[in-house]
Amino acid sequence: MKFTSLATASVALTAAAIPSAIAFVPNSIQNAALSSTRLNVQMEAPTKKIPKIEQLKIDSNYLRKPLGEQLATEEIGISKDAYQILKYHGSYQQNNRETKGPKDYQFMLRLKQPAGELPPDLYRLLDDLSAKMGQGDLRATTRQCFQMHGILKGDLKTVISSIMNIGSSTVGACGDVSRNVMTTPAPFVSPEYKYAREYSKVFAQLFRPMSPAFSEIWLDGEKAASVETWAKEVEHHNVDEKMLYDNGRGIILADSTEPIYGTQYLPRKFKIGVTVPGDNSLDIYTNDIGCVVICNDAGELEGFNVMVGGGMGRLHNKENTFARAADHMGFVPKEDIMEVLKAIVAAQRDHGNRDVRANARMKYLVHTLGIENFTKLVESYVGKEIAPWRPMAEWKYSDWMGWWEQGDGKLFYGQHVDNGRVKDEGSFRLKSALRAIVDKYNVHSIMSPTQSIIFRDVDPKDKDGIEAILREHGVAPIEEVDPNARLAMACPALPLCGLAQGEAERLMPSYIERMRALLDKMNLPGEEILMRMTGCPNGCARPYMAELAFVGDGPKSYQLWLGGSPVLTRTAYPFMAKMDREKLEETMEPILAMFIQQRMEFEAFGDFCHRVGSEAIEKYSETYVLGSVTA
Repeated sequence: MKFTSLATASVALTAAAIPSAIAFVPNSIQNAALSSTRLNVQMEAPTKKIPKIEQLKIDSNYLRKPLGEQLATEEIGISKDAYQILKYHGSYQQNNRETKGPKDYQFMLRLKQPAGELPPDLYRLLDDLSAKMGQGDLRATTRQCFQMHGILKGDLKTVISSIMNIGSSTVGACGDVSRNVMTTPAPFVSPEYKYAREYSKVFAQLFRPMSPAFSEIWLDGEKAASVETWAKEVEHHNVDEKMLYDNGRGIILADSTEPIYGTQYLPRKFKIGVTVPGDNSLDIYTNDIGCVVICNDAGELEGFNVMVGGGMGRLHNKENTFARAADHMGFVPKEDIMEVLKAIVAAQRDHGNRDVRANARMKYLVHTLGIENFTKLVESYVGKEIAPWRPMAEWKYSDWMGWWEQGDGKLFYGQHVDNGRVKDEGSFRLKSALRAIVDKYNVHSIMSPTQSIIFRDVDPKDKDGIEAILREHGVAPIEEVDPNARLAMACPALPLCGLAQGEAERLMPSYIERMRALLDKMNLPGEEILMRMTGCPNGCARPYMAELAFVGDGPKSYQLWLGGSPVLTRTAYPFMAKMDREKLEETMEPILAMFIQQRMEFEAFGDFCHRVGSEAIEKYSETYVLGSVTA
């Protein structure tokens, strides 16, 4: 049986009327006696030509070629093939699309920061590097890490080696591997939160690329001066031993360099998140794998509820691409969690769609098979069944901004950053303020999933001093920040992103102001709506989970999405295919008027839009007279 795409896999599964599992059995155990409820299907390699990107990965010799050769040239940029390999090293080649003339190639560099943790020495280094070799600012991402823009090709080695030698990394921040592992950013000292931070680092180590190409290219083959900080913190878990453990069921490949990834790595990027029951500050349902810490009443770790198959990316006018919230797969005891996660990654590695890159994310595999069959596929790799999902607290959303008690006598402070851009601009000098705080108090930071930053382990006596530094640098206290700005996110988009079809980061502040003015006009001054904006449909700012989203589809228009959950547990739906960006108010006023007239008590905007649906909103809007309704 040949599965060369998800579509043919789906047809084959339907035709075979498989009642339970699809056991993709490696040669070594084809003849093993398995449960009679299992159907064993031996996969055959596709006979058609391997896609170019897959061949490039094979030919790269574990992410070396042609990057090494291209970095040595006098050109200001690198070839397209080298650029694809560079992504695995944590960098994207960009150019300013608003500059006329020859392309002024520069590079964006993204860090790998499991759990979003940022030691003070690393922050100082990034601040210095961005000033000396970047464009002077830092950009907080939606996956709890910093990225720098404007690095020239000749400076890449200095920047990357400096980061590696201080105990951090850019390896795996991009590319078809497990990306930065996220967790709730709240640094509470309760057992659940400690386990969430700890296991996010365990999973980061478990799925790190093993190729020596990184040290060969950036450190001339030498070892980094300092071991990655998170690796040292989880040494007692014996992660490497558990990574290499081979149960004989096809998880581990006969590849001494990349025993989990192999020569082709994964079909597409892969995202993992870890949190605690009730805390959905990280958009857990948008990940390929989401793990929720489950403890007993004594605070002892029992295991994890595991969800699979989330993802945001899609393409305009391609209905076979879509955003998807993850499905609940089941509960996994702590002693099995690494093996089960390895099995999930192996399932995607072996059966994800490598033929059609737009359908290569694991969400399409889960969608095609269904959660029951996907779970049984994973079980066939593990050799045991996955237990049912355990009941737990309902989800809530918090951005963790402002002052909070950690639980150990210390405080943490969440500093809102508009769309993640840490900069000095006129009297607003956020970048200088953060550096002054780090220098004076030597505080450790945590990047938030909403593009902001948290200072942890703050001595209560230092609270006034930190507030004074922020005030002196023109940074408004959190109480003066519009709640809708705190809830909002936007991707960088223009001018540097090569995929952007329209504005996002530069336009979002004015949209927040315009929405606030409209809400005030309609007598909804306290209404909070979770809004997000992207310059293209790829979904970097996770727009499809928002209550209200604007997705760029051209220089001056956006798709309008409605109905996401305020606690980020479901996807929104497309309401308008093309909204003129200047017609925000006349588009939104009818929707808000219907919300005023028909909302249930305490009903959030996203929940209302989800309940009434697109057709009802469209019908109401057709006859609405502007200015006729206020609360």
